Amino acid sequence: MSDKTLPAGKYSRVLLKISGEALMGDQGYGLHPPTVARIAKEVRAVHDMGVEICMVIGGGNIFRGLQGSAQGMERATADYMGMLATVMNALAMQAALEAENIHTRVISAIRMDEVAEPYIRRRAVRHLEKKRVCIFAAGTGNPYFTTDTAATLRANEMNCEAIFKGTKVDGVYDKDPKKHADAKRYDNVTYDEVLQKHLGVMDASAIALARDNDLPIIVFSLDEPGGFCGILAGEGTYTRVHG
Repeated sequence: MSDKTLPAGKYSRVLLKISGEALMGDQGYGLHPPTVARIAKEVRAVHDMGVEICMVIGGGNIFRGLQGSAQGMERATADYMGMLATVMNALAMQAALEAENIHTRVISAIRMDEVAEPYIRRRAVRHLEKKRVCIFAAGTGNPYFTTDTAATLRANEMNCEAIFKGTKVDGVYDKDPKKHADAKRYDNVTYDEVLQKHLGVMDASAIALARDNDLPIIVFSLDEPGGFCGILAGEGTYTRVHG
């Protein structure tokens, strides 16, 4: 296993994956604008370091396809509704980033030209090269795939050097640290351990895709102010998932 500390300046292009729930703050549903603005400031701090950033945001704060399916809705229809929820979140984040004077593009896997660009890989890469933040919305454009899988797919397509998974806790634990005082945090963990121990970093398809392409996943707390840029500066607490 590699060293715990990430050397400063190691990554020049990364993908930030956050859940839709991260945008709702202490509310039980929807968007909490101050929380969206706070996350935008975190992204700006990393952008100011010269790192190229793309993002994938879930839609669970508005609609979750699996829950709709469990309540009797056709799975494909429920998943498409979830994809539309991710577009709403992406537009909210775009507005917050542009308020921070960061040029941002929302790129949707489902065509909706009035509000977002269609996904064209070479165009998206060019946006990153021009230091624009790209927010990939609508998942992969296909039902039965989660935004975790979409994030891993886009990170590979964009030649990102790592996925940064922002969560409520500061890494990967062997059990829920909010329920178990003796929960152990991993500094490093392999893809296979994540799958075998059901550690819940991302779904199995996303982990397998990251493993097959040797794409590290950095799990950290999005609630920790300065956590995102701190890790990229070689500091902070996190778990690194790798080969």
